[in-house]
Amino acid sequence: MRLNSILFKQIMHKAGFVNIVGKPNAGKSTLLNQLMGEKLAIVTQKAQTTRHRIFGIYNEEDLQIVFSDTPGVLDPKYGLQEKMMDFVKDSLQDADVFLFIVDVTDKAEPSEFLIDKLNKIPVPVLLLLNKIDQTNQQDLEKIATDWHERIPKAEILPISALNSFNLDIILPKLKDMLPESPAYYDKDMYTDKPERFFVNEAIREKILLNYDKEIPYSVEVVTEMFKEKEGIIFIDSIIYVERDTQKGIIIGHKGEAIKKVGTEARIDLEKFFSKKIHLNLFVKVKKDWRKNDRDLKNFGYR
Repeated sequence: MRLNSILFKQIMHKAGFVNIVGKPNAGKSTLLNQLMGEKLAIVTQKAQTTRHRIFGIYNEEDLQIVFSDTPGVLDPKYGLQEKMMDFVKDSLQDADVFLFIVDVTDKAEPSEFLIDKLNKIPVPVLLLLNKIDQTNQQDLEKIATDWHERIPKAEILPISALNSFNLDIILPKLKDMLPESPAYYDKDMYTDKPERFFVNEAIREKILLNYDKEIPYSVEVVTEMFKEKEGIIFIDSIIYVERDTQKGIIIGHKGEAIKKVGTEARIDLEKFFSKKIHLNLFVKVKKDWRKNDRDLKNFGYR
C-alpha cells in the first residue's frame, strides 16, 4: 500500500517550460521576478534591458515550472541585437506553455512575428494584458477583443505585474496546463545562471539607471573574480565600453560616477547573496564589441 502511494505521488507530479515573450518594456522581467518571489532579472524603464535568456525554476512538492525570460522582440540593427533575437527564437521552440505579455499602454503596432508564431505553435498561450492600472475599463475591453481576434486560442488575463494584481491566478492556471512529468532540475535550484551572471547584471542595471543615451547600450560587464573568504565575497568586475569617450563618462569626474554605480550594485548584491560584498570595478575599451562576432561569443552571445 505504501509503495502504491509513492508511485501515485510520482505520477501526479507536473513539470514544464513556460516561456515569457513580448515586446521590449512589456513587463516580462517584472513578471518573472514577481512569480519567482526573487529578483532574478534586472528591471529598468529603458528598452532592451534584458539581453539574455534567463531561467527561473519555481518549485512546489508536486510541481516544477521552468520560467524563461527573454529579450523583447525587435528588428535587429546590429550584431548584439541579432544575438538577442536568437534567444527569442530559441524560446519559441521549447515551451509547454507561453506567457505572452502585452503592455496595454503601447500604441505601436503589435509584433506580427510573435502573433504568427504563437498562432502556429500547438501549445497553450496565456495572454497577459499588463499595466491595466494605467487604462480604463472601456479601453481594456476593446484591447481584449482585439487580441482575441489576433490570437483566438489564447486565454486572456488582465494583470498588473508591478502591483501584483491577478498574479495569484497565474500559477494555478499554469499547473492545470502543464503535463505530468518528473522535475527537470533539482528541487533546490532556482535558476540556471551562475553567480557571476547576477553580479554582471546587477552592475549593468545600475549603469542603465545612472547613464543616458547610448552609454548603457554600449556596455558589457564581465566578472573576473568571485571568491568567498571568511564570510566576505570579493568581486572584481570589468565594465567594457566601445570608445575612449565612453570610458571617461562611465568613470565620471574624479571617479564619482563609477563609485556611485559600485555602491548601488554592492548594496543589491549583499541583499541577493546575504553576505558582505567587496566590489572592485574597472573600465576597459573594446572597440565596437556589439558588432564583432568574436567579442559577442566571448561575452556569452552564441
